[in-house]
Amino acid sequence: MKQTKWLINLSACLALIAITVGATNFAPSSRHLPDGDTLVVSSGLPFSSDTVALPYASYQIGAVVDSISLPATDSGVRSYAPLNDFFAALDSLQAGKDTVITVVQLGDSHIQAGHYSGRVMRLLQQQFGNAGRGWIAPFKLSRTNEPDDYFISSVAKEWIAGRCIQTNKKAPVGLGGIGIQSASPSINFDVMMAPNNGAGYSFNQAILYRGEKAMPMLPAGKLKDSIRTVLGVEPVAPGVLADTFHISCQTDTLQLHSTRRKQGTDNLLPASSFRNVYYGFNLTNGNPGILYHSIGVNGAMFVNYTDENYVRQLALLNPSLLIISLGTNETFGRRFNRSEFMGQIEAFVSLVKKQMPHTAILLTTPPECYKRVTVNKKRTYVRNENTERAAKAIRDVADREGLACWDLFAATGGKNSSAEWRRKGLMGRDRVHFTKEGYQEQGILLYRALMQTYNRYITDNDVR
Repeated sequence: MKQTKWLINLSACLALIAITVGATNFAPSSRHLPDGDTLVVSSGLPFSSDTVALPYASYQIGAVVDSISLPATDSGVRSYAPLNDFFAALDSLQAGKDTVITVVQLGDSHIQAGHYSGRVMRLLQQQFGNAGRGWIAPFKLSRTNEPDDYFISSVAKEWIAGRCIQTNKKAPVGLGGIGIQSASPSINFDVMMAPNNGAGYSFNQAILYRGEKAMPMLPAGKLKDSIRTVLGVEPVAPGVLADTFHISCQTDTLQLHSTRRKQGTDNLLPASSFRNVYYGFNLTNGNPGILYHSIGVNGAMFVNYTDENYVRQLALLNPSLLIISLGTNETFGRRFNRSEFMGQIEAFVSLVKKQMPHTAILLTTPPECYKRVTVNKKRTYVRNENTERAAKAIRDVADREGLACWDLFAATGGKNSSAEWRRKGLMGRDRVHFTKEGYQEQGILLYRALMQTYNRYITDNDVR
């Protein structure tokens, strides 16, 4: 069947206007902001304004990496094989096919905050359609930072948190790399999209992932009579049940409360028969487009996710594309060992290929950062040279494994770039993490790289 050729021209879909970014554009006036252009993206989602202004200058600090690195064929021609199915799906979606394409970005604290991955999510959904907010996890209940576009609250306060980074996990861990457990005989969850930051993410279906022995949840509040509940009976992955809530209208809130009632009876089961572990939600809206799941855990490394049961859980999201954004935390070890690090990457990639054979894999490199050292009995910051070594190792694994790779280290300026990002107010005080604006810029860079590579795929394959 003949298709229309869909070429995403960044100069057309991302209107670049030449104005100087001032301090009032997106940050407090005390910040030194990048000089240059502001990127204005037409909003495909109901943001608070008709357009959303994004910073578009800091990538000029170093060389711009506009596209994804792909392996070459024996004849030296660029091979799109690692991303071919994903790009073909994008083309079908762009051509009007009623489908949902799922992307998972997996990482560490750079991802947990949600600013970097959240920017990629918004931009892809503006271009290809918004299928929902996707994965959300109860980070606040586990006493850590949470993305700013949703809230998960509970009257139960005494939660025990398990994290994939724990050697001896305090509670079982689920799809999001965390799990929360409570001994309370009565538990509730209130899920709400943030009024401003969560704009555009109303949903009409929510899937709750819980432990196999956890109390199930039932709808509460004003919408309870308009929700059809399908409780999980059989595990969908080792130790994981999935409860689905079908809502008759689009909503920004969902209220749930636990039940000890045995299904199909009026009998209450004793509280001691439950082990109340909950992992998170998948929120969708029933529309075609991109469903982008952001999964990150502070301090995470490749080895923390390299567990077959975990990868089997991750496979429940059925991603068309898995973006793996790890590597920073490994660079802070006493002795960074390149061979050992490459082996850790390959071990995780091997599990992904086994459990998700049809998922495209995109490796990304970590940006440069600082590390604290003692010089003459004084604590100071020096450039973390291991991030450059880690970036090279990731690129080499991608070449060896025939995977796609995006070099964030180079895209943000490469060697000595962290000093410039800090000078421009885009790096945090700890000199490891970035500001919200810094992460958003990195998200723009990844989006640009994906779209440039997609454009070349369309052109090289003469998709019509």
